[in-house]
Amino acid sequence: MTERVLTRPFALVWVATFGSLFTIGMLLPVLPVYARGPLDVGDVGVGVAVAAASPTALLLQPLAGRLGDRRGRRRLVIVGCLVLAGSVALYVPASSLAAIVALRLVGGVGEALLFVGSATIVNDLAPDSRRGEAVSLYSLAVWGGLAAGPLLGELLLRDDHYDTVWLVAAGVSLVAALAASGLPETRPSDLEVDTRRQPFVHPAALLPGLVLVLSMIGFAGMAAFAPLYARELGLSGAGLVFGLNASIVIGIRSIGRRIPDRFGSARTATAAMALAAVGFGVIALAHSATGLYLGTAVLASGQALIFPALMMIVVARAPATQRSAAVGSFTAAADLGYAIGAISLGAVAASTGYRGVFAVAAVVLACGVVPLLRIRSTAGVTTPAAADAPP
Repeated sequence: MTERVLTRPFALVWVATFGSLFTIGMLLPVLPVYARGPLDVGDVGVGVAVAAASPTALLLQPLAGRLGDRRGRRRLVIVGCLVLAGSVALYVPASSLAAIVALRLVGGVGEALLFVGSATIVNDLAPDSRRGEAVSLYSLAVWGGLAAGPLLGELLLRDDHYDTVWLVAAGVSLVAALAASGLPETRPSDLEVDTRRQPFVHPAALLPGLVLVLSMIGFAGMAAFAPLYARELGLSGAGLVFGLNASIVIGIRSIGRRIPDRFGSARTATAAMALAAVGFGVIALAHSATGLYLGTAVLASGQALIFPALMMIVVARAPATQRSAAVGSFTAAADLGYAIGAISLGAVAASTGYRGVFAVAAVVLACGVVPLLRIRSTAGVTTPAAADAPP
């Protein structure tokens, strides 16, 4: 296998991922407005419409992983893009909250197939010694799509041009499917399919997935309550806070993309979780605009490295015949952590205030260091060379 990361197949899976996440990003600022306006639903209805894709995306990712191991990863990406495109296009005739929720659930299926297929292909293509770099670059497609999509969505919406937004968003996913059709099948053809009964959550993803759940609990708190906390501190909003966070994450995943490869996946993940915990602690203790920006910079430095490093650990612990199943279990942990964080930290905010949210987030992320120490003490799981060893 070539030692290059930036190959034509990598570019194709990157474009397919970026296009699909661009579609999802276009919906982010428009769907709540559509639910509140034309659908005429209240705050609860808005929340239901926005969150409706999460249940199927969460539950289907482990199952999609098994399918990818048995039938191939390429078709997961293609079908995922097509399902997402079709569900969004059908927003045009949808005229009720129930219809939108049903379509969002279908869209969640597409998201699950896409995420598992694309993430597994990236790991299949990556040289063992540069897997962290490959995953870091791949994650930029996710962040880039979610960052750029909302800009076009709001631009197209203008005077309530919802159908234009839906159709353009669906068209972008169709282009993503076209890019995915040029992908080779990366499932190892010389390996016999593992047909043994497997647990719903792959064992290789258990400890890394737990750490990802803990990290996403903190991220959910940041996403939900940083805008309100910023106003409490006298700022006009949290736009600059999120801009700083995104800039640092993108910068480190670009310039520092080889950090997990050079320093080891478990060591990098441990340091990253500790950094993120310190960042949340600074925000909670400082209670000032300066503290908010400084803490955000510190936690973003950790956040940038958590996902690539943990993904490396998962792939190193899973045999090639079960790689897609392991990746599916791992990526599902992100949705689970976000859901837990949004609910539990909302209760914390109601009882202790926003500083309590960030204090709890700091403790939660610090707890993530414990399973990482267990992983570091387990021989053969922190080096890419063990990628094909059984868990």
